[in-house]
Amino acid sequence: MKILLVGEYSRLHSSLKEGLVKLGHEVTIVSSGDGMKKFKTDINFNSKIKASFILNKFNNLCIRFLNVDCVKIENAYRFKKLLPQLQGFDIVQLINEDALFIKPKTQIKILKKLFSQNKKLFVLCCGDDFTTVSFYLNEKVKYSILTPYLKDKSLEGLFVFSLKYITEPYKKLHEFLKLNSSGTIATDIDYHLPMLKKPNYLGLVPNPINIDKIAFTKLNKDTKTNIFLGINTHSKIKKGITFFEKALKIIQDKYPEKVEIKITENIPYNDYIKIYNEAHILLDQAYGYDQGYNALEAMAKGKVVFTGAEQEWLEHYNLKEDIVAINALPDVDYLVKKLEWLILNPEKINEISLNARQFIEDEHHYINSAKQYLEKWKL
Repeated sequence: MKILLVGEYSRLHSSLKEGLVKLGHEVTIVSSGDGMKKFKTDINFNSKIKASFILNKFNNLCIRFLNVDCVKIENAYRFKKLLPQLQGFDIVQLINEDALFIKPKTQIKILKKLFSQNKKLFVLCCGDDFTTVSFYLNEKVKYSILTPYLKDKSLEGLFVFSLKYITEPYKKLHEFLKLNSSGTIATDIDYHLPMLKKPNYLGLVPNPINIDKIAFTKLNKDTKTNIFLGINTHSKIKKGITFFEKALKIIQDKYPEKVEIKITENIPYNDYIKIYNEAHILLDQAYGYDQGYNALEAMAKGKVVFTGAEQEWLEHYNLKEDIVAINALPDVDYLVKKLEWLILNPEKINEISLNARQFIEDEHHYINSAKQYLEKWKL
């Protein structure tokens, strides 16, 4: 089959492409490279404005004072120019409802043209969209990435990206995609739960991880227990990082001879990876039900990851608690208790490390995920 993957988040489509190519399919990715992450793509429509410090600052002023986003205008212009190349595909899959990062009204016009010159269209429920944001705003769930906002509406400014999806223009985009696509596929439990019982939902396919590119490293337990918390200040509130910070302060004071704790903020990727590779334990997020890409890749390397590993996830994969990952909760006392358990029982760190790698191989192998996508696309 000839397959077009539109957009990129954290190498999801790149890993999927690698699996599909192994299975003999022709795959093209058109994306911005996930913005500043600059992932490799076949056809790039990355914004020149966003890539420029000066132009990006100017654009921020345009948004603030004129309500005009020049990046979205540029994206529309650049993607329109690419349309003649993007035809004759058996499958088109969008990474998200806002895959092009263009104003919804304009995006609908461009997508109509894209759909008219190809066969089947599918949409991933991956990241925020109308369904997930509506669900987590209105359903009485244990918690979600929107919990901090629900508890404190003064944080609204930090959740503008999420809340845009429930505005009328994005609702119209959602309805357009629902009517014109062959279905929606979720990439993990956080998106599976909101999609349940939706008529266009095709089910969950686990995020593909290319294990051929990620080596497992046996943890060295002759040293102190190395705990790493890499903070992105832009997503700090959403991920519940404050709970990790408080827990680590208690652990550092209680076990100074047994632990080495490293906390960073917004450091360059190469520096981040160097520290990350030395860690035994990685603290990821406290508001998830399942693991995102950062956690999955860490598990593939054999790290013990504090991340989303809720009961719904355990049941879906038929797992027991604390076997392949530690379920992180927005509860300082709970996090301290779990960290203490690992520090005082270092054999558990090695055990979970091995199990984590095996889990990725069993459930997130990029070729197996690609096969599951092929099955969904047949419907």
